[in-house]
Amino acid sequence: MAVPWLVLLLALTVFFLGVFVWAVFEHFLTTDVPATLQHPAKLRFLHCIFLYLVTLVSLLSDCYHGLCNYLARETDSVLLMIGYRKVPDHHSPALFQDCMNASIHFLKALETYGVDASRVVVCGESIGGAVVAAITQALVGRSDLPRIRAQVLIYPFVQAFCLQLPSFQQNQNVPLLSRKFLVTSLCNYLAIDLSWRDAIVNGTCVPPDVWRKYEKWLSPDNIPKKFKNRGYQPWSPGPFNEAAYLEARHMLDVENSPLIADDEVIAQLPESFLVSCENDILRDDSLLYKKRLEDQGVRVTWYHLEDGFHGSVIFFDKKALSFPCSLKIVNAVVSYVKGI
Repeated sequence: MAVPWLVLLLALTVFFLGVFVWAVFEHFLTTDVPATLQHPAKLRFLHCIFLYLVTLVSLLSDCYHGLCNYLARETDSVLLMIGYRKVPDHHSPALFQDCMNASIHFLKALETYGVDASRVVVCGESIGGAVVAAITQALVGRSDLPRIRAQVLIYPFVQAFCLQLPSFQQNQNVPLLSRKFLVTSLCNYLAIDLSWRDAIVNGTCVPPDVWRKYEKWLSPDNIPKKFKNRGYQPWSPGPFNEAAYLEARHMLDVENSPLIADDEVIAQLPESFLVSCENDILRDDSLLYKKRLEDQGVRVTWYHLEDGFHGSVIFFDKKALSFPCSLKIVNAVVSYVKGI
């Protein structure tokens, strides 16, 4: 296992260094700093950083464009990629609302786009998987809209209750999604002060009666034993912190934790394709959601990658930066969509 991770770290280092070198060259080749300006070196440095960050954002956005283009081409499908308002200017529930509104608009206009109303598939990766799960649940029972044929969830984040599941402990420092980064991103999106980060990690922001209500779905006992063999320590939440709960309670809403939806809703969900990666803190979210779906009679196709890690799918077409698991995920999704 050590060699692949060293290769990953080396590849990422070369990538980020290469982008920065490009930003520096771009600055000196295209930028004119007036001689009368004070502290020109400081301005040049800041502009290089600016170009670096803008370029990174552009490259990462293109990653999803390339992925969506590939999926549309290989499955011979009409594909809608939804843009949404982002932090730091917009917080929850902007992401859910934007994706929900776009989805409803699309479902009402399928004929305009030449889409078969009986073959609509929704797909999301990471936080996108969480949004897809929440939207698919919210659309249950909507008689004015076509029924979703299937949902594809690629290592989704489906619960914010327990960040001490086996995979959270085992993979808390594994690239590209550490537990610290996940919690920081969660706080930023939900507008929760970062001073409550430890309370979220330790589960002290969840009232005891809420734990008891949802423990049957969130318990590590629902994770197969083979996934707990590597460095997992049994855990229970610390003393309840009411102040933390008042600050962070909205993270326990079903829109942000679709795993806790009522059985009646789960039972009406469409068949699902779930992707999980062994070296991912969100591995167990997929396993728990898989069990929830199956317990309510929903057909689930599960695809697990022993060599996979969070975010790997976006590198599928990046040549030297690609990984075997990247293309495996994309091909598995294509195969599933074409088979339904």
